[in-house]
Amino acid sequence: MADKIHFDLVSPEQMLLSEDVTMVTLPGTEGYFGVLAGHAPVISTLRSGVIDVKDGESGNMRIFVRGGFAEVDPKKVVVLAEEAIPLDGLDVEALETRIQNTEEDLTLAKTDTERARVAQTLDYLRQLRAAV
Repeated sequence: MADKIHFDLVSPEQMLLSEDVTMVTLPGTEGYFGVLAGHAPVISTLRSGVIDVKDGESGNMRIFVRGGFAEVDPKKVVVLAEEAIPLDGLDVEALETRIQNTEEDLTLAKTDTERARVAQTLDYLRQLRAAV
């Protein structure tokens, strides 16, 4: 049996996951990186992308995060995510509707600031759709 590492996933609203896992793959700013038990200590910013969790108490999981930070030491991984969405329960039809509505909002935006905010949201939603 492979050694386990403790993984905590925290969003601004709540603790989303806290369990022992075999491996966590994180979307670091410089690229994806895997973490196993005994990993060297590191702190990294995260970009939007998918966290892959292997062999946890809840089984394998894929979770889309909208940026954040990760702190790794040999015994644990802590991710503080801006937003986290488990991909296994995602309503793809509702996501498509939200993308269409956001595209309409972009065409209706009146100021550069509003356009930039809506474009950022649209980019995030498209990344989420691509992850599914």
